[in-house]
Order: sequence, then C-alpha cells, then structure tokens
Amino acid sequence: MKINLEGKKALVGASTKGLGKAIALQLASCGATVTLMARNEEKLKTAISELDTNFNQKHDYIVVDFYDFKDFETKTSAYFKQHTIDILVNNTNGPEAGGVFEKNTNDYQKAFDLLFKTTCHLTMLAVENMKKNNYGRIINTASLTVKEPLVNLVLSNTIRAAVAIWAKTLATAVAPFGITVNTILTGLFDTERIQQLNKFQATAKGISLDENLKQMTQEIPAGRLGKPEEFGYLVAFLASNYSSYITGSNIAIDGGLIKSL
Repeated sequence: MKINLEGKKALVGASTKGLGKAIALQLASCGATVTLMARNEEKLKTAISELDTNFNQKHDYIVVDFYDFKDFETKTSAYFKQHTIDILVNNTNGPEAGGVFEKNTNDYQKAFDLLFKTTCHLTMLAVENMKKNNYGRIINTASLTVKEPLVNLVLSNTIRAAVAIWAKTLATAVAPFGITVNTILTGLFDTERIQQLNKFQATAKGISLDENLKQMTQEIPAGRLGKPEEFGYLVAFLASNYSSYITGSNIAIDGGLIKSL
C-alpha cells in the first residue's frame, strides 16, 4: 500500500516540533503541499526549509498564537479567504499540567480557548470548501485521557473529551459530503511535552527524572515511548483515500497503554 497525497493541500497546527512537525514531514513525504502553523516565525522558516529541501516542494506557513484566540481567529480567517485545504490536522500544545484543586475557572477558560475554540473555528472554515468538493479529511489530535483521565492533567482531560464528542457529532453531519472526521487518542511519545510532564510528575513524587521516566515506560505494554514519526504514519493513513470508510472514530496510538475498551 502506497499513500499518495499528491495534489492535496494540508494545514497542520503546532508544526515546528514534536508530533506536529512529524505529521507535516510525513504528509509532505506522501506528496501533499503543507501549510504549517505556529507562533515562532523563525522556527516556522526552519521547518519550511526542511520540507522544501527534503521533498522538492513549495510549502507555506502562518504565524499564529494558539494562546491568543483573537489573533488566531483573525489570521486564520484571512488565510481561508485566499486558500482552500483538503486535509486539516487540528493539533495544539497541551495546557499546563495540574490537578483538580490546582486549577480555577480562568484556567478552564484558557484551556477551552486553546483546545476547543481553535479547533472548532478552524474546522468550520475548512469544511465549507470541503463540502463543495465532496472531499475532506479532518484529523484531531487528542489524548488517551479522553478515555482514562489522569489526575495531574485535569485541563486536558476535560477539554479534549469535549473535542472528541464534538468531532463525533460533526462526523455525522459531514459524512454525506465525503468528509471524514477522526480523533487520535495520543499516548506517551518522545517529545518536549513528555519531558515537561516527566518533570512535573518527578517533582510531585520527589524522585529523579530518570526514575519517573522509567516508571512511565514500565506502564506501557510496548515497553517504550512512541516515536513521533509513528504518529505521522497514522495521520497520513487517515488523510488518504484508504481511510474513506473510517469516520467518527477515536483511534488510540499508545503502545497498549489504555486499559479500557
């Protein structure tokens, strides 16, 4: 099976590092033209140069701040007045770690703006043209906490679950137009996000970073953290024609970490 995304245009959030960059690289390697989104323009330029050089294509970027919804709304709305896309990957940084007694209503509002409002706004912009073309792929990156909440990630637990339910509802509405909507439940991957989480947990437990990381990986049946490129492979498949009968699904990629059905 060879995934061919030539002629397809993709928009990928938070794509200068980690899972977002891995997604962009994989989509580009399959032939898609990719527009990156992040708030650091220098990092965006570096990532674009890597894509252009490695895959002999011309890609683009938008400088947006996911933490500033008004800025995000203004710049992405302007982008869609001049562009259309076939593949949307809703990916953002996660909100700060913390337990239920450590966060207040303002924290929940910020997490809602970061994770839900950006996803909803961007998707509604993309869907209009997808409906006209009778084709589209909407892929949301979420977390295994949608199924199994973690006590120290209360903001992510709450808002990502809302995204998953919303995506399920959207999938039903747009299926007649040849548009699929799927949510990926992300496990533990070797990224900066995991380094931050490892530091938070190690500090809370009073143990070393190495010891806490060892405990984390021991809980994963596969016995290791995921590789970002492995995440990219899944997104490329969901973006392809091979996945046209998969929609409204929550798909785990976690090395077997989720215990529930």
